[in-house]
Amino acid sequence: MFARFHREKAPLIVIEFTGEKANAQNFAVYLKGLEENYAGKEDIALVFDARNALDLNPVYQLKQAKWLRQNKDVVERYCQGIAYVIPNAFLRNMLALVFKIQPSPVQFKVFETLEDAYAWANAQLKD
Repeated sequence: MFARFHREKAPLIVIEFTGEKANAQNFAVYLKGLEENYAGKEDIALVFDARNALDLNPVYQLKQAKWLRQNKDVVERYCQGIAYVIPNAFLRNMLALVFKIQPSPVQFKVFETLEDAYAWANAQLKD
């Protein structure tokens, strides 16, 4: 499993990267999970927990950017903000590359701790 979706605290949704390397199958499941975040058509905030993430093959960086482009309208409508927990500088650079291909449709912030990411994401929901 490439990523786990924790929706028990919705409208705050946490996407936890497991440390498993991306492949065609598990990345497709991950993208489907991203879509499912918006199925309720309600305001949400996301926390991407990348503390255990591995590097992302450029093929999957492009797939992520394409997904963002294809789902831009729904993300803009329902996502109030995205917090990324990325303590690794290399992974922060990979996120920047995805956003060069397709800019983030909503405000986001990168954090080193999960607690700070939760606090910021929850604050976006209250605005």
